[in-house]
Amino acid sequence: MFNKQSGIKRIFRTFLLAGASVVILSSCASNRTTMQSPDYSGMSVTQTQATLSQLSARYKANPRDKTTIIHFAAALRAAGQSGQSVAVLQQALSSYPKDMDIKVSYAKALAADGKFSQALNIIDQTIMPDRPNWNALLVKGAILDQMGQNQAARQLYRQALAVSPNQASLEANLGLSYAMTNELARAEQHLLRAVSMPRASSQIRQNLALIYGLQGKFDKARAIYSQLLPPEQVKSNMAYIRALLTQQNNWDKIPDAN
Repeated sequence: MFNKQSGIKRIFRTFLLAGASVVILSSCASNRTTMQSPDYSGMSVTQTQATLSQLSARYKANPRDKTTIIHFAAALRAAGQSGQSVAVLQQALSSYPKDMDIKVSYAKALAADGKFSQALNIIDQTIMPDRPNWNALLVKGAILDQMGQNQAARQLYRQALAVSPNQASLEANLGLSYAMTNELARAEQHLLRAVSMPRASSQIRQNLALIYGLQGKFDKARAIYSQLLPPEQVKSNMAYIRALLTQQNNWDKIPDAN
């Protein structure tokens, strides 16, 4: 459906670093050594701003709290403030120079800010062959996908799935990787697996809806959106899919999406 100039890589690039579902903040968990990466990407603008305001206040009150740092940086990325996210994590490294969770978050922030080579350097510091961390492998795969190294990225996702086979974000990223190379049927297969797994986020489900829409499966796309979003947002998303298809002069070849 899409040629190489279609911009599909740009469309899916922002979803690759979403990671796992949001972890609820807890004061007793502020300095644990292993954390799942928070994901604020599936929230509405209002929710994002409210969360960002809350986390900003927590960060100002205690800028050395590890959990708050990681969540604040993730919320900044979700709000499109990748440069500020980088700055927050750079500051955190002075307090946690060897902390793997901080480094993984830092690599994600750098990649979101387009600093791919620097992000790869940081994430490679967190990957230990004898103790592979699925989240670090996920982040490295996402960086490679954004650099156009899709085959290498998929190898990392599969390696991570061998370590942690029930991580929805890994299957989702495999799907997005195939979407970036216009293999939409394979993308659908992996995203279907992802949404059937525990902790599958709203964003992962919306990604599946988008893949359905791009293949002309509009009823399936609308059904998912309708479960997750208010009617006006459903209408907006379907119009967005229509605009994408219209750009490729393929709209007349498939059924109406309205």
